[in-house]
Amino acid sequence: MKYENDLLAVGHTALDYIIQINQFPQPNSSTAINNMKTFYGGAAANVATVFTNLGLKASLISAVGGDFRGSDYQNCLKGLSIDIKDMIVVEDEKTPTAFVMTDKNNDQISYFYWGAAKYFKDFPTPVKAIKKARAVHLATGDPNFNGKCGEKAHKYNKLVSFDPGQDLHMYSPENLRKVLKICNILFGNHHEINRILQILEMDIKELQDMGPEIIVKTIGKHGSTIYADQEIKIEAKMVDSVDPTGGGDSYRAGFLKAYLSGESLEFCGNFASSVASFVVEAEGCQTNIPNYDIALKRMKE
Repeated sequence: MKYENDLLAVGHTALDYIIQINQFPQPNSSTAINNMKTFYGGAAANVATVFTNLGLKASLISAVGGDFRGSDYQNCLKGLSIDIKDMIVVEDEKTPTAFVMTDKNNDQISYFYWGAAKYFKDFPTPVKAIKKARAVHLATGDPNFNGKCGEKAHKYNKLVSFDPGQDLHMYSPENLRKVLKICNILFGNHHEINRILQILEMDIKELQDMGPEIIVKTIGKHGSTIYADQEIKIEAKMVDSVDPTGGGDSYRAGFLKAYLSGESLEFCGNFASSVASFVVEAEGCQTNIPNYDIALKRMKE
């Protein structure tokens, strides 16, 4: 069957304020900002953008404000030929905005203004967009909207990947179970995967038996682990990291690109690691995205 898009990414499109500091302040105190820049971001938009740069077609559904219409960000997504026809525009709200603070140890604290994304729950499930896509990726966003999209995607036999990310705390145990039961691939960093196991009182094998047959756990500079029929360890590509923001989203996009191309899980993990290594070499989630050939070359090296 021929699809209009290889991947539909559902979740946030946002503006990112990337802030560099030496150390996080204690309560009732302050700290100096060494550097601050504004970049394009949002987990769903990051995945769609990287995925498109790697050579496949992506569509994107996010809730954005009236300020997004005619913006440079909108024009950038259009210029990449990302399908944004089904974006949810809330005219009297602002586009979601993230304030991401990174200290000298590359630890992060984020503050996120939902803005238009507060209204995800008021909109119907985008059935047409789901039908047009080969796979659906549920990124950070409203748990109920994500759940409805996942259920429809599962109904239409789409590959469903799920990455609750830093919005994991918004999922009740019931909502989390519902999404996990219908997803094929679960992505998370080691904190998030461990938290999911704690919430559900399961181990990895029990989680796989319940839903996602593939679980991908990223561990920063220590690489990643893929849990499937067997456990696969993937080494991180050692580069000079300038900004870890977006590294996880680019890993997911690289993994999905390789997986949808029919590659082995080991190849998927190594390719994803290579893609992410480029993104962390520059500030911003969408600043230093490689194309397929460049990422493949670094993977082989």
